[in-house]
Amino acid sequence: MRWFDRCSLPALALMTAIVSTPGSSQSPTVHPDNATPAPASQVTTTTITSIKAPPSAEQLGDMLMAHQRYQAAIEAYKKAPQNDAPAWNKMGIAYQLMFNLTEAMHCYRTSDKLSPRNSNVLNNLGTVYDALKQYHNAEKMYRKALKIDPTSALIRKNLGTNLLAQHKYQKGWEEYKAALKIDPEIFNDNSRPRVQNPASVSDRGAMNYYLAKGCLRAGMPERAIQYLRMSLNEGFASPKKISEDNEFAALHGVPEFEELLSSQTQKRQ
Repeated sequence: MRWFDRCSLPALALMTAIVSTPGSSQSPTVHPDNATPAPASQVTTTTITSIKAPPSAEQLGDMLMAHQRYQAAIEAYKKAPQNDAPAWNKMGIAYQLMFNLTEAMHCYRTSDKLSPRNSNVLNNLGTVYDALKQYHNAEKMYRKALKIDPTSALIRKNLGTNLLAQHKYQKGWEEYKAALKIDPEIFNDNSRPRVQNPASVSDRGAMNYYLAKGCLRAGMPERAIQYLRMSLNEGFASPKKISEDNEFAALHGVPEFEELLSSQTQKRQ
């Protein structure tokens, strides 16, 4: 499975997704699962085809990224033409996957100046702002990106996670539902690297609660139960809250779900 196709939902953390702008070499797109976002914690790219001629700097960087050799990929992208906006974006992705947010921000901003109104770059800027806990700035980036590409399930999912981090739970859930409507598989992908969402434990509890709803709508009850367990452990949800939420009605009678509620109820007594 390719590293850049879709954002994943790790079992233990919400991550934020990153998306890369396809360039002349058909390369990576970086989201924001905890984030994470994803995270969510969350990279889209097209397939890199076989190359008969010596690879360009950008193509070499793409191949190194595919093997998760991020520092080497950065050195390759640096040799691309300075006006190559996709290469700057991909360099930002590599820096971000190495948790160097300062350089990632610089690269994304440079790409944005060279090629304004690129929804992927704006999304990636949003993920950096989220990682810096500058949630308002991140929301602005996601909304700007959606004005350009309103059909992006990934950006809507990232915006949903961002809104949950701001305790705007209903608005965040609405964005998750919109993302699912566009792409029912958006919560079911393990192919993209993720940047961990830096939210507090209580905020992650809220995100995991609504991720559970998203997974259930996507037909993944087992994963929904995993996220509910994390939300319970993080103190956001309670057995009573979950059992009274009609969104989880379909889980009643499922042994794993009933066992989770029963064990958590006993813990709290």
